[in-house]
Amino acid sequence: MSRDWRSWFAGPQLATVRPAAGDAGLSLVVEEGSDGSYGRIWDAASEVPGEPLPFAVGLGAVLSPDGRWVVDLDDNGGSEVGFLQAMPVGSGEPVRLAPERAAYVLRGLEFSADATRLAATVVDDDGYHLLVIPAAPWGSARTLFSSPNEAWYGHLSADGSLACIDTTDHCPGVRRPAVTVLETRDGREVAVLDDLPAGPIRAVRFSGRSGDPRVLISTERSGFARPAIWNPLTGDRVDIDLPALSGEVMALDWHADSGSILAVHVDDGVQRLLLLADDGSAVSVLGDGDGSYVNPDVANVYPTYSGSYFTPDGEVRVVGSRWDLPLHVRTHRAGRGAQVLLPPAAVPAGRRLTSSMIESEDGTRIQLWWARPDAEPRGTVLEVHGGPNLVAVDGFNPSAQAWLDAGFAYASLNYRGSVCFGRTFREGFWAVGGDREIEDIESAVCWLRGQGLATPDSTFITGASYGGHLTLLSIARLPTMFAGGLAHVAMADWRTAYDDMNPALRSAWTGFLGGAPDEVPDILARYSAINLVDRVTASAWLYQGARDTRTPAAQAQRYADALRASGGDVVIDWFDAGHEPTGLGALEHGQARMLHFVERTLAGLRWDAATQETPTG
Repeated sequence: MSRDWRSWFAGPQLATVRPAAGDAGLSLVVEEGSDGSYGRIWDAASEVPGEPLPFAVGLGAVLSPDGRWVVDLDDNGGSEVGFLQAMPVGSGEPVRLAPERAAYVLRGLEFSADATRLAATVVDDDGYHLLVIPAAPWGSARTLFSSPNEAWYGHLSADGSLACIDTTDHCPGVRRPAVTVLETRDGREVAVLDDLPAGPIRAVRFSGRSGDPRVLISTERSGFARPAIWNPLTGDRVDIDLPALSGEVMALDWHADSGSILAVHVDDGVQRLLLLADDGSAVSVLGDGDGSYVNPDVANVYPTYSGSYFTPDGEVRVVGSRWDLPLHVRTHRAGRGAQVLLPPAAVPAGRRLTSSMIESEDGTRIQLWWARPDAEPRGTVLEVHGGPNLVAVDGFNPSAQAWLDAGFAYASLNYRGSVCFGRTFREGFWAVGGDREIEDIESAVCWLRGQGLATPDSTFITGASYGGHLTLLSIARLPTMFAGGLAHVAMADWRTAYDDMNPALRSAWTGFLGGAPDEVPDILARYSAINLVDRVTASAWLYQGARDTRTPAAQAQRYADALRASGGDVVIDWFDAGHEPTGLGALEHGQARMLHFVERTLAGLRWDAATQETPTG
């Protein structure tokens, strides 16, 4: 190794900034330390955030507009199934919200700007529900909306009189939402907006002005995301079509007082930060292709891991990152340039990755990020992201830099199913049993071979969640391409997992697969790597969470047992958490395990003969 790769996992590192609703200019800063995440409150008028809060804070937490409460899901150490709890920032006792409800999964959390109400989108075995909870003081939750069909991301108007939620009652089982607006007083439906059959609509946020019912939406009438402003009371709508721009224009935030929309233009996976007039009259570029300005999440408490935003006075806070530069925050003031407010964590000088658009088997263009190490590569690592409706952006990835430091070429693929490439690309994996994703992975490996990389005896595939699923599927369906698969929180046995996974995931996968397991047995069989263990010649490592409700434990153990029984080389390790290990120390441990196993392959050794102790050298 040219240097100690562990320095990439040194903390603390900024994980996200969640601005609070309202005019106080407060934000919740979440940072990742060695043992887990913690939060600090940041006043827009202050140069630095306050001291760490005395309780753990996750990426799904929200800060009240007055800064007095942090609300987060208490989920028994990461299971993602639990109960909302409001934790006082100062003195006082925590308050369990909606205590009468059984445990649930959280898919949206937002305060009204006037701090009177909290909207929580929850999922349980009875379906999807939008709860409204009085917040000043805390009161009993009311169920504003319920449906057995997917419904995500409830939002509140500034005065709390209206709520909206992305709903699929108009097309059950298909993730092409409409926006449903409701009166919070009695749950009366005010209006529903959809663009079907041309495309889905998603709500981004209400106007921040009290008494203004307008909603910033994202529409895909052209097949690619564009912003629009909609008034659900009058039906008036202003679409910002931007016909001169190819690719997606993703709305991030809206400052109604100045008539400005903050958006990211994504063309072939490369981001530009734009400032738009909300009447569609003007566009200016704030950041052009140097890293990322938003990292989409899509299927969690919020639609982004992190994203740039407006302060109450209209100043732009750019939350940015690059492959070689950790997340940081800078401000953008007209005529005054940029100023760094929260600097990136101190890490070694890293390597930028190159973006290449390559062709898959059927001619579909797919994006591949890739880089070579300084010396002759010792092998190649291909990473496939989770989701599948996520995306690999030009954002900091300590694992990528660690692989490069260890002498490996590294690549990250945006396969079909990834967001930011239009509706057809995002939906391209539906109901085909993994065929499109495998075609894209095969094409990526063949392209890398054309660059003098990816020889079969030293090429490895890795990924987490759906990326872990694709890792195990790839070493079975592309057995001549990989020497090993390194699968984090992988789905390997979809039939077993279906009954154990949390209700939000169960309904989502019913739509993606084209039906419940008993309705699509052929597709489910093709999706399940456990059915293909006799084809596997590569070594396999599984790293699974003991309390995971997305990719449950039992199905992973069944796969490892089946591969071992067929004579395969497999190791399964467990961590004591849910869908991901907590803290940078856990990520470093996982990287050490991967490097340990890859070194064994290069030395001609099996993985299952290795000690379970992680090497420290």
